[in-house]
Amino acid sequence: MNAIPLVNLVNQPCYSQFNHNDWEILSQHWYPVARIEDVSTTPQQVILLDVKMAIYRTESGKIQLVRNICPHRGVPLSKGWVEGEEIICPYHGLHFNTEGKCTRIPAQPDLTKISDRFSLTRFPVVLKYGLVWTSIQSRHPDSASLPVLDSWEMEEHQSILPPYVDIAGSSGRQLEGFIDVAHFAWVHHQSFADRDAPVVPRYSTVKTDYGLHTEYESHVSNYPHGLQHLAPEGFIWKRVFDVYPPFSATLTVYFPNNGILKILNACCPVSHNQTRLFVPLTRNFDTTGDLQAVYDFNAQIFSEDQDIVESQHPEELPLDLTMEAHFEADRSSTTYRRILADMGLSKRYTV
Repeated sequence: MNAIPLVNLVNQPCYSQFNHNDWEILSQHWYPVARIEDVSTTPQQVILLDVKMAIYRTESGKIQLVRNICPHRGVPLSKGWVEGEEIICPYHGLHFNTEGKCTRIPAQPDLTKISDRFSLTRFPVVLKYGLVWTSIQSRHPDSASLPVLDSWEMEEHQSILPPYVDIAGSSGRQLEGFIDVAHFAWVHHQSFADRDAPVVPRYSTVKTDYGLHTEYESHVSNYPHGLQHLAPEGFIWKRVFDVYPPFSATLTVYFPNNGILKILNACCPVSHNQTRLFVPLTRNFDTTGDLQAVYDFNAQIFSEDQDIVESQHPEELPLDLTMEAHFEADRSSTTYRRILADMGLSKRYTV
């Protein structure tokens, strides 16, 4: 794939509440902004780090992602439409091709050379795990550093992509909650856990070249309460977390009879305290089961987490470890915070 030219570079929007240095660091990374199946020839707006983008599919099927602003008079291109391989601005009918070049100004149809000042700001697109990934500052798709969900294309695993979840909370808080094992008994007692079994056995967490790796074993079943009878008596549940900073992580849950469930928690930091969460998952068991049941259980789990994340204070994830108290079961959380701090993000941060 070719790199997107570094033209019309994007600066931090003036209304953004991110610390400027934090925004510059975060804008180098890759995030999901949409599900592939939701992208059509009708342009729509998506937002990443307060940058408004227009996403659409050309009539040949190519997915395009551009700054959601016409360079002529600032009208959102998401209000426009697609004709063939071009997007049309609704204000003056300017046509833009897949390279972002203006090919036609209807008010001046005889214009033979259109200035590059009319070019759109384009963003790179990588399609993986059923999602559209992009980066604001990193422009070469081949160098995209994405989390690993290796089972997504394995024949023996069923790939499932539930609807995304919009959270009025920070991506750092959400991601930390995803890797927190001590909250199961208290937050998820109505879905799969038990408040009478709150003890967290010691577990290991290590830094890796991609982020961190945690292995956690306990008697807490991952079956919904209505299916707890399927868990063999005394079965030890192993959960493995792999974190890909800044805001992605996978959870691998080992079920009875060699069953494997893998969940990718991939945050799109829409704004300072707004997150769009995408959750692709795979399983090698019950592969012909009811998908709606999977969607419903997934929605219940993340709804329980969402209520907590949206109520936390401070809203940002404090990277200064002295700002909040910690106990031993927080080892994954504190390691994650140290990694973000080592990236250069503000100590009172993150999103």
